[in-house]
Amino acid sequence: MLHPDSPDSSATAPLRRRLGLVQATALNMIDMVGIGPFVTLPLVMGFMGPNFLLAWLVGAALSLFDGLIWSELGAAHPEAGGSYRFLKLAYGEQTWGRLLSFLYVWQTLVQAPLVVASGAIGFAQYFGYLVPLQAWWQPKLVSGVVVLLLIGLLYRRIEDIGRLGVLLWVGVLGLMGWLIFGGITHATHEVAWLPAGGFSELPGVLLSAAMGQATVKTIYSYLGYYNVCHLGGEIKEPQRVIPRSIFLSILGIMALYLLLNWSVGTVIPWQEAQHSEFIVSTFVERLYGATAAKAATALVLWVAFASLFAVLLGYSRIPYAAAADGEFLPVFAKTHPTKHFPHVSLLVLGGAGFVFSLLFRLGEVISAILAMRILVQFVGQAVGLVLLRRRRGAQGLPFRMPLYPLPVLIVIVVWLWVFWSINDGISFSLQSGSFFLPFQVAALLMMAVGTGVFLLWSRRLGRWPFGQNRN
Repeated sequence: MLHPDSPDSSATAPLRRRLGLVQATALNMIDMVGIGPFVTLPLVMGFMGPNFLLAWLVGAALSLFDGLIWSELGAAHPEAGGSYRFLKLAYGEQTWGRLLSFLYVWQTLVQAPLVVASGAIGFAQYFGYLVPLQAWWQPKLVSGVVVLLLIGLLYRRIEDIGRLGVLLWVGVLGLMGWLIFGGITHATHEVAWLPAGGFSELPGVLLSAAMGQATVKTIYSYLGYYNVCHLGGEIKEPQRVIPRSIFLSILGIMALYLLLNWSVGTVIPWQEAQHSEFIVSTFVERLYGATAAKAATALVLWVAFASLFAVLLGYSRIPYAAAADGEFLPVFAKTHPTKHFPHVSLLVLGGAGFVFSLLFRLGEVISAILAMRILVQFVGQAVGLVLLRRRRGAQGLPFRMPLYPLPVLIVIVVWLWVFWSINDGISFSLQSGSFFLPFQVAALLMMAVGTGVFLLWSRRLGRWPFGQNRN
């Protein structure tokens, strides 16, 4: 007999493994690029000055080390949900793993729509270069329409999505290649890869507060290399494809970002570029004129839309996985009767993203997203891998990270450093004065509220820590 809180098995169908290496890598890379590098490039220059390339290298290094963790976990446990499954397995499926995985899904209901909203808002910002958006409601209208269009495109079979993802990927590579070629053929300024004093000044620059703030922006632009793990239940030959797609994505995007920043810096001095609202449009306009700048802006919008496509696709599988596991609201476990994808999860996250795109501004959203993710997802997952290794050993793992546990230690330390470096927050105006809530504190409060919800949910089901599962 089914428990009343269990998902209806007649509406829950297994996901189909239809995505290969090319499709998985394409979905990863379009998730990573998005609007991020085009809106954060001037910000990083403002923090780092002539040493802006170092911040992109630090972001790439953290992604590579963290990619080792995702590759080992993803290859060993290729199921829908990504971090949800990893956290639950690592900390105990019937004990603390239930809490950690629940907190991850809890945060996903907010952070995933925020990610979608941030991309849609950035899309509207660049759209303003083509069509001036002067009234306050016009950018909101653009961002809202973008989210609705995304939901419509994702409401289809996964094999169709894989083909569409490759098509969008071509647009990503085409834009980046054009921008890089423009810098190579029109360079007028030198860009330094090292500080003016050489290697002797490197430690001071890497450990500076400015580097911490700049890395918050660069790592946001790299996020998405793990998108394939969220789609683990739909990947063909996952033990081989997942690690390869992760590292191909990181290395490919690292090369593109470094060349892009170098190209812009050789044409527009960083002192000027740091103040540009449409840096790509300005860059192309300076090289080829206004018409070409409009074409480049259109490609930026293509890339931003492609990234949101991959983001919403991957995140929609997380509440589905938790609900299908009996650990979240059963309605999220339902799949479309003919197209076989988690349509309820897609509609809820997409709908929340639509609302957020109307309510928030881009500025601090980047910091808020990272603040909410770091402790539960990235640090929690790194510690969880150590727990899994101690409990199960490394024998039989499809992918084993080299130099274990050094990469894990590096990841934990650097992620905590990034978390500490976030200096944005939410400002409130009260009668007694203004009040500032740092995003780190907001993230901890959200974890506390999520823990309370988890305890109420577990008590209702009679599960840990209140008792055993009901039959």
